Amino acid sequence: MSNLIAPSVLAADFANLQRDIEMVNNSEADWFHIDIMDGVFVPNISFGMPVLKAISKHAKKTIDVHLMIVNPDQYIQTFADLGANILTVHFEACTHLHRTIQAIKAAGMKAGVALNPHTPIAVLEDVIAELDLVCIMSVNPGFGGQSFIENTYKKVNQLRHLIEFSESNCQIEIDGGVTNLNANKLIEAGANVLVAGSYVFGAENPTETIADLKNIVG
Repeated sequence: MSNLIAPSVLAADFANLQRDIEMVNNSEADWFHIDIMDGVFVPNISFGMPVLKAISKHAKKTIDVHLMIVNPDQYIQTFADLGANILTVHFEACTHLHRTIQAIKAAGMKAGVALNPHTPIAVLEDVIAELDLVCIMSVNPGFGGQSFIENTYKKVNQLRHLIEFSESNCQIEIDGGVTNLNANKLIEAGANVLVAGSYVFGAENPTETIADLKNIVG
């Protein structure tokens, strides 16, 4: 399984969104990571369906949509129609998680589950075999530019053991505070997909920064 870089569009310049989408298209990045926030599940509002529709029109790589919203079930088909290839919901937002995972797959997308920093890996034991992706939040969700939480390495290691024990093909994604300083250690702990937002889009040369990260993760 190759290691992937997924720039987070939340950190892009929204006044020049097409330019930044084209930059990712032409870079060594593997996925677009799209954070949808509702101001209820998390204290911030990012962007909704019209912006995702505009991104999908220009994006030439996998669209990885991360829902930080309450009641994600009612929007599953909408996000499929808007071009999401992977749809990740939060464990903390889903009362009937297994059903939600099945609905995502039925809509033709890969299914992911995200865990907040306080949520233990053990909650996934009964669904890990059904999942394509687990997103470990290495910051508290809701805002970009936060510092990386060091306990993440331990959680990645625990999740890697669970995946192997369950013979799952699930990928491990890390979201929050990823830089060249922790990328290699995260891959060594067992992660496959690194989301990078402000570290990429805030760089002097985002294309070069993506290439550097890609080089680090192999």
